[in-house]
Amino acid sequence: MQWCTLVLVVVFLVSHASCIRYEPNWSSIDSRPLPGWYDDVKLGIFIHWGVFSVPSYSPKRISEWFWWWWKGENLQPYIDFMDKNYKPGFTYADFAPQLTAEFFDANHWAEVFEASGSEYVVFTAKHHEGYTNWPSKYSFSWNSMAVGPHRDMVGELAVAIKNTSMHFGLYHSLYEWFNPLYLQDKANNYTTTEFVDRKTLPELYEIVNKYQPEVIWSDGEWEANSSYWKATEFLAWLYNDSPVKDTVVTNDRWGKDARCHHGGYLTCADRYQPGTLQKKKWENAMTIDSNSWGFRRNAILSDYLSTHTLIATFVETVSCGGNMLMNVGPTKEGFINPIFEERLREFGEWMKVNSDAIKGTRPWKAQNDTINSNVWYTMKGNNVYAIVLEWPQGGTLILGSPNPSISTAINLLGYPDKFQYSTRPTGGIAVKIPRIPKNKLPGKWAWTFVITGLIN
Repeated sequence: MQWCTLVLVVVFLVSHASCIRYEPNWSSIDSRPLPGWYDDVKLGIFIHWGVFSVPSYSPKRISEWFWWWWKGENLQPYIDFMDKNYKPGFTYADFAPQLTAEFFDANHWAEVFEASGSEYVVFTAKHHEGYTNWPSKYSFSWNSMAVGPHRDMVGELAVAIKNTSMHFGLYHSLYEWFNPLYLQDKANNYTTTEFVDRKTLPELYEIVNKYQPEVIWSDGEWEANSSYWKATEFLAWLYNDSPVKDTVVTNDRWGKDARCHHGGYLTCADRYQPGTLQKKKWENAMTIDSNSWGFRRNAILSDYLSTHTLIATFVETVSCGGNMLMNVGPTKEGFINPIFEERLREFGEWMKVNSDAIKGTRPWKAQNDTINSNVWYTMKGNNVYAIVLEWPQGGTLILGSPNPSISTAINLLGYPDKFQYSTRPTGGIAVKIPRIPKNKLPGKWAWTFVITGLIN
């Protein structure tokens, strides 16, 4: 009888949940629970690739904005670059045939991304230049099938990613710098919506129905309110009736009134790193090339973040309840530069040892240690993980936040022996660090101490 009652309760709850309909307003849209997979996975890979990958040039600026710097802002370094290297009358559209992608191998990309420990991938379907990386019916002659690689880049990558354990997502820019329809709406102070009705929304419906991404990463929203973009209308459809309604997650970039306030999770700003626990799920979208999202031919070695810096950024992000979306910019040939691949594979080496402290974890009562600023905490079940960014010197690791009990035990992920500790009179613990041969040390970038049996 109890089993039958339980079954009836579950059936009722499932049927009740399926009856929920989200209305096209932010109060209703924001009430949708975030699908659980997103909070568990922690690490994603961002990919910026488009016509901007052909010039792939920018002096300490983001290279994917090349067209805007050149023709929108008329910045002299870009004018000089074009005058020096290209014939008179060369237009931005003339770059597109050179977006050849002859080395693009979606399965290789997927293998590299999975090797990093990532569990979701977000690919640029369309950036602000308006070029679509799929054969869109709404981007005639300015898409990857019509000009450039003559391939459905989104489609090929979607298949490859979905053949792994990773989730597939798409970035989509709401606006386009030089689209006449958008510029006319802008001139009309956004009282007309020709661009949204004929371009933005049709593209969004198209990519969702065709590729079924589980992340919609919106951008290019900041010049107009979400009402102009008809964002809540689209999101209501996405959550109610789309083929990914139960699993899709969305960010907050749906209008200048929405960023950092509304949507599935918050991004707030590029490279967002608040350093403290937030009330709503958030994401740190950041770049391995510290200056750019797109590939830069003129980047120098010091522009690239080290593996240690990437891991330190990630650990802080996860400790404070965020996910990290780590960006790579492939070349115009569709090739992932070796320095990007090296960073991703080294990151994956660290994840193989330390993933227990990352995947499926939640923030602990403390994020950064109260004494040791090189220590960040996560938790899962009864385990508290103290992730140490610098190996302790002097044979002792001082931690101010843990409050031990008589049953407290301490281990190091990837190392077989337990560690001894003592309680500090002023609070916290002092962990005794034995001499460990370098070849026995689990990794070289950051280390995780697992603490069980804490009072707090």
